[in-house]
Amino acid sequence: MKISIIGSGSWGTALANVAADNSHDTLIYGRDEDIVNEININHTNNYYLPNSILNKKVIATSSLKKAINDRDIIVLAVPSAAIEDVCKSITPLLNKKSIIVNVAKGFNSNNEKLSNTIRNIIPLEKRQEIVSLLGPSHAEEVIQRLYTAISSVSIDEKVAKIVQKAFSNEYLRVYTLHDEIGAEYACACKNVIAIASGIISGLGFGDNTLAALITRGLAEISRLGIIMGGEMETYLGLTGVGDLVVTCTSIHSRNFQAGLKIGKDDGVEDFFKNNKATVEGIRSCKVVHQLAKEKGVEMPITNAIYKVLYENKKPSNIIKDLMKRDLKSER
Repeated sequence: MKISIIGSGSWGTALANVAADNSHDTLIYGRDEDIVNEININHTNNYYLPNSILNKKVIATSSLKKAINDRDIIVLAVPSAAIEDVCKSITPLLNKKSIIVNVAKGFNSNNEKLSNTIRNIIPLEKRQEIVSLLGPSHAEEVIQRLYTAISSVSIDEKVAKIVQKAFSNEYLRVYTLHDEIGAEYACACKNVIAIASGIISGLGFGDNTLAALITRGLAEISRLGIIMGGEMETYLGLTGVGDLVVTCTSIHSRNFQAGLKIGKDDGVEDFFKNNKATVEGIRSCKVVHQLAKEKGVEMPITNAIYKVLYENKKPSNIIKDLMKRDLKSER
C-alpha cells in the first residue's frame, strides 16, 4: 500500500518506520528541511528520536502535494491544534478516496472531537471513513520495536480492518474498535490525569497515591465518556485504562513531565514561562472541565488540575482539598 505520514515528529516518524517495516511504500511529510534531509540521508531523526535508526525505505519530503498524491492511507500525525489547518491544506490535493487516519488526542478549536473535525472539513467524496489509531504507545518504544498494542478505531469496520492490517506486525499488534466516541474522549481526558500524576510525583508522593489517582481518574473520565455516548467496555480497554496507565507512569509522557515540573515547583508560573513542548492535557483540561460543568458530571481530579493550571492554585493545597472531600461510597 501507499502510506503517507503528515508530520515528522516522534510518533509520525515511528509510524512511518512501522509502515516501512511492513513493506509499504512510505512517505513522511515534514516542514523542516533539516529533518527531511536527515531522514533521507542518515535514516535518523535525532531531534525527536535520538539514537534510533530508521528503515531505509522511509522517504521524507517537504512537498505536501507529493505526500498526498495517490496515497491509500494518509496519517495525520500532528498536534490536535493543527488538525484543522492540516485538513484544509490537504483537501484540495486529494486525488483519490484515501483513508484518513488521526493519531492526535485532544479537541479542536470548537472543543469537538477530532474525527468530527476531519469529517467536517474533508468531504466524503474525497475520502473514506475516518480511522483513529489510539492506545498506549510511546514512539520512543515503538521505534525500538518493543511489543505494543493499540486500537484502530472507526465506525466503519471495513476501513478499521484495512488500517489494522497495514500497521500490524510482529511488534505492533492492532485491534479494531467501533466505539469512536468512547475512545476519543478517553484518550483526551487521560492527558489531564497524566498531568496530575506528574504533579503528585513532583510533590513527593508514592505508589499508593498513584494507584488511587489512576483508579479514581478512570472513574471520572468514564463517567464523562458514557454521558457523551461512549461505552464502558472501552474504558476497560487499550484506549481507556491502557492509555491512562502508560501516560501516568512513563517518563516519555509530555503530560507527565509537565506535571512533574509543576509539582516540583508547587505552581505553574515557571512551567508556563519556559515550556515550549506541546502538552495536549493543558488545553484538554479546559475543555473537559467545561464539558463536565455543562453535563453535570462530577470530575474532582480534573477540576483540581483546572484550578492549578488556570487559577494558579498551589498543587500542595489542592491535593489536600481532594483528600478532605466529603466521604462517599466508591461506586
